[in-house]
Amino acid sequence: MSMRVTIASRIFRPEAGAAAYRLGALADELAERGHEVTVLTTVPPGGGTDDGAITVRRWPVLRDRSGSVRGYLQYLSFDIPLLVRLLRTRSDVVVVEPPPTSGAVTRLMCALTRTPYHYFAADVVSAAAAGVGVNGSVVRLLAALERWALNGSRGVIAVSEGVRQSLIEIGVRDDLIDVVGMGIDTVRFTHRPGLPAPDGKTLVYAGTMSEIHGADVFVRAFAEIADTHPDARLVMFGRGVEVPALQRLADELVPGRIEIRSPASPAVLSDEFSVAHAALASVKPGVGYDFAFATKALSGLSAGAPVIYSGVGPLGPVIREHELGWAVDWDPAAVAKAMNEALSSPPDGGRRTALSRWVREHHSLRSVAAAAANVVVGPAARDDRSSPPAQLDR
Repeated sequence: MSMRVTIASRIFRPEAGAAAYRLGALADELAERGHEVTVLTTVPPGGGTDDGAITVRRWPVLRDRSGSVRGYLQYLSFDIPLLVRLLRTRSDVVVVEPPPTSGAVTRLMCALTRTPYHYFAADVVSAAAAGVGVNGSVVRLLAALERWALNGSRGVIAVSEGVRQSLIEIGVRDDLIDVVGMGIDTVRFTHRPGLPAPDGKTLVYAGTMSEIHGADVFVRAFAEIADTHPDARLVMFGRGVEVPALQRLADELVPGRIEIRSPASPAVLSDEFSVAHAALASVKPGVGYDFAFATKALSGLSAGAPVIYSGVGPLGPVIREHELGWAVDWDPAAVAKAMNEALSSPPDGGRRTALSRWVREHHSLRSVAAAAANVVVGPAARDDRSSPPAQLDR
């Protein structure tokens, strides 16, 4: 039976980001199964685009200096209009992404219309807020809001076991949570053999640069090996609150050797990764995201670049077990050693093809989207695991 599925998210393609790719894949999967999909999202930098069989309704929002919808006022500029947008959109089921303020709005509106909803939890916002030093009272309020928004859902879709455990710690009901895994769009991020070699060696970072990533470890590490590899460059694509500080640090330590660029399309990044000596990814320890699985590492691997991973989380052991690159502590000296090895021994075509194949087999976003779609439009048996959506007393 065809269903009307509404996805509410402050980020969606063509905007770059893990959430945009993940929700895009879910929308595609649902549409291919014959469901009617409507996405309530924002106008991205540069304007919106048509998205084929999927109806995408965009709303202008406030963005921070980096261009992200991040911060109280920015969230409100999406969440307040979402109240009316959800009421005006006929839905059989709604899928909502973080932040929890969007989840709370969705719970309220879905209660009024007696529509079930699912919360797609790629992270735990209250845990992250605690990790970056947000006031304790604010963190407790945020955790309460997050708990209320998630416990009111028909189900919570978690991207990893680490996220599931973190949700349980803040009081989300375990029986609501399904873990669907983490993946990357292996069609858009793909190895492109035969590209001409770049002018010199490159190390490529692509993704958000915020407090939880600690991307400054790569700038400091590159400064340690820059003289040893005078033809090497560090190229960083993305946005985030740390970008100005990273630019200042790069200019101070290795002027002219580090390029910080705006977010790029998967096609551009695939070209960059396909000839890079290594892709870079990190999760800074002790800032509330120790459970995170760094998706940006998968984008590089999918395009054939071995990864240098710095920090904590479940990705390190995976890299070591499957020999996907280097997994080291969040430490400039350790990262510098890995960079030196990567720049001294570039991967050949066979190595790049093997890395790309491994991602397709183990972390394809298509399989993640299929699992998430099964949860969203799956059997009604899930209803007996939670109270009707109109009940607001949890």
